[in-house]
Amino acid sequence: MTRSPAAPEVSAHVFRIPMRTRFRGQTLREGVLLHGPAGWGEFSPFPEYGPRECARWLACAREAAFEGWPEPVRDSVPVNTTVPAVDPVRAHDMVRRSGCGTAKVKVAERGQTFDDDVARVEAVRDALGPSGRLRIDVNGAWEVDEAVRRLNRLGRFDLEYAEQPCATLEELAAVRRACDVPIAADESIRRAEDPLRVKAAEAADIAVVKVQPLGGVRAALRVVEACGLPAVVSSAVETSVGLAAGLALAAALPSLPYACGLGTMSLLSGDVVDDSLVPVDGWLAVRRPTVNYQHLSSYEIESPQWLSRMQEASR
Repeated sequence: MTRSPAAPEVSAHVFRIPMRTRFRGQTLREGVLLHGPAGWGEFSPFPEYGPRECARWLACAREAAFEGWPEPVRDSVPVNTTVPAVDPVRAHDMVRRSGCGTAKVKVAERGQTFDDDVARVEAVRDALGPSGRLRIDVNGAWEVDEAVRRLNRLGRFDLEYAEQPCATLEELAAVRRACDVPIAADESIRRAEDPLRVKAAEAADIAVVKVQPLGGVRAALRVVEACGLPAVVSSAVETSVGLAAGLALAAALPSLPYACGLGTMSLLSGDVVDDSLVPVDGWLAVRRPTVNYQHLSSYEIESPQWLSRMQEASR
């Protein structure tokens, strides 16, 4: 434990938790937990993010540690289960065991083929049944023509939406005009200098919002209001500390028409709280778990690099 360089009155704990399955190329989830007068916050930007982007993640952690969150307007939140780029048998099993009626399937994994994607999506549709909701996440990996062609092929699985099929707003807008599958913007919101451009570009039907990359619960609420699009609150594969901030956002939104991507604790091999934020029958009760120092000690590491990242982000 050390004192945060971003705020001397806050204690900082660097953690490293192995992941059960490779996700977004990661096998370990690392970050910093901050403890302040309002509770615990998490700072866990992905490795490729620079200081400018990391500043928003730090703002979210500081909001949690110093200010707390707005009052909720609901006491539970529907969630989807997240299916990594695994084989069809495992994908089917993960969905059946999750108890969720909505599943988000990762596709376009490096080293895999589109036939692998189709097989995984087909297995998930079978596990969900005809009434379940199925969405895919492409992480911006496809070109426009490729996206249109592949979404048309996947359309037979009755997709609720496709998340970030292409990298840029202009490409998303082109895909949206060319196919019937609704388009959700994720990276185009959380990594943009101006997250509101997605509305002006008519590039998406749905906004995927992640509380850390947008700078906290209050900042994310302002983005959702300004976008004027229905929102799906999603996680950045955090511990229950970070998930609690996403849950607070979902609980405070005036409208919540879609299941949220907050059921990601199953992707980590452990947690830092006693009562992890794990969905029951597809729902998460709105609450804020407290860090258990014994659990934290199992994953705490010495890492000057993480403290340096936090210092750079604070500038």
